[in-house]
Amino acid sequence: MTAAPRRRDPERRRREIVEAAAAIVVELGPDALTHRKVAARAGVPLGSTTQYFATLDDLRAAALSSLILEAEQWLDALEETFVREGASPSAYAAAVHRYLCDPQLVGADFALTCAAPLHPGLKELSDRWAADFAETLERYVTPESAAAVGMFTDGATMHTTLTGQPADPGLLDRAITALWKPRQETTE
Repeated sequence: MTAAPRRRDPERRRREIVEAAAAIVVELGPDALTHRKVAARAGVPLGSTTQYFATLDDLRAAALSSLILEAEQWLDALEETFVREGASPSAYAAAVHRYLCDPQLVGADFALTCAAPLHPGLKELSDRWAADFAETLERYVTPESAAAVGMFTDGATMHTTLTGQPADPGLLDRAITALWKPRQETTE
């Protein structure tokens, strides 16, 4: 008996292609992306990748956009923690440590950081993520503190990428505490 053919579902196929592309970007970097690799990873015909994404730049942007959505979910969870428990350096440090323990998030962050300067279309995506991150932190800390915490977080992400190990939670807590200046301490 022959297996029933799969019902055509263009949106599912597109999703499978984007998920495969995102996995390749995280594992091998954004410049390793090819239509052929994505088709093999997604288990779809090569023509499907070019049907949905005519250029590699389009495919790369879709993959990184999907990865940024995961990072934005982390940011939303951070804000929920701040609302529930209060915005504190310790709460942020714990959230960053969870972030650094997630290879998918760290890989996506690193991939976007590396790709944005080389691919003008991705610069906008990178800028959007940075603005969302800063905007979230600036609701709780001074703009200068948000910038410093953001730079430290970027460095911690790079360190995790290079060493394969997230920073010690105690070190994260102490460093973020030193950079954390709550908004109410400002004289605006």
